[in-house]
Order: sequence, then C-alpha cells, then structure tokens
Amino acid sequence: MGCCGSNDMRESPTIAENLYGQNDRFLRFVERRVGSKALAEEILQDAYVKSLTSAGSVRDDESITAWFYRLLRNAIIDGQRRRGVESRSLERIAVEPGEAEPLPDAALMDAVCSCVGALVDTLKPEYAAAIRRVEVEGSAVGAFAEEAGITPNNARVRLHRAREALRRAVTEYCGSCAGGGCRDCSCQSPRPA
Repeated sequence: MGCCGSNDMRESPTIAENLYGQNDRFLRFVERRVGSKALAEEILQDAYVKSLTSAGSVRDDESITAWFYRLLRNAIIDGQRRRGVESRSLERIAVEPGEAEPLPDAALMDAVCSCVGALVDTLKPEYAAAIRRVEVEGSAVGAFAEEAGITPNNARVRLHRAREALRRAVTEYCGSCAGGGCRDCSCQSPRPA
C-alpha cells in the first residue's frame, strides 16, 4: 500500500461489494439472534455504516467476512444492552409512585358538557378506547397498555394524542362553549351521532 492510500480507494469498493453480496446471510444471522426482522435490518444497516468507517481495523490475517460477523455480534450485544436499559427505565417509572391523581368530582362530571362523551365515539377507535379505559373507567395507563398489547410508553403517547384529538373535536363542535372548559354547557347544537 502506498502512503497516499491509493490502494485503499481501490479496495473499499471490493470490501463493500463482498459484504453486500452476503446481505441475506448476514440478515438471517442477526434475525436469529434478535427475533425480529425489522430490528435485524436496522442493526445490519448500522453495521454497514460502521464498516465503512472501521474497515481499516481488519487484521491482515482475518477475512473481511469474519471481521464483519464480529462487528455484527458486537452491534447485537450493544443493542440488547440499550433495549435492556430502556426497558428497566420504563418499568421503574411505571412502578415508582407518582403524584396521586385526584378522583373525579361527581358534580363536576355531571356539569361537563355532554358533547364530550358523544364526541369520543367520533375519534379513531384506538383513541376512543384509550379515553374510555383510562379517563372514563379510571384504569391505569400500564393496565391499558397491557390490554392493548402495546408498551406503556406507546400507551402514554396514544392517550396524549387521543386527548388532543378530543380537545380539537370539542372545540370545533361546541365553539365558544368549549373555551370555558365546557362546564355548564350552553351549546344548543344537536348531539353528535
């Protein structure tokens, strides 16, 4: 190899072609270890990017394929560690006691615009289910997440989006009445179907 790296430029496409030519094999290798094709594809893409910057670390007595498998194993382990930390953090948040939410006041619930209840039915089904389960029935977000088959974080996001969609629907439907918090509803609109 020359001091200017002219041979490196010629070898790089050969290394990339060699690795990409084995793409299906690499993907199966990663997928067997992580159990998800989407996650395996993500890890493999990250490994390809890393290989472009780390190809110079290949030892003279090591084949590029063996080196790339080692890079994939390390990427899998790093990914598992990251997901483990995220999972433990979410579990800790779900278990830690937070501020107790006040119980709804029955008189206040009666005074709230009856349009709200009817407008829940106009939301996307997954939003309506989130609102009913958590806001109306008082279920914990974690319990709702488990029932819906989603992560607690995803449930929180879904509930936030559902609340925002309901807020927009009430504002659009009730107009100025909604500006006052819909207490003592004075809108004379027919109720949504």
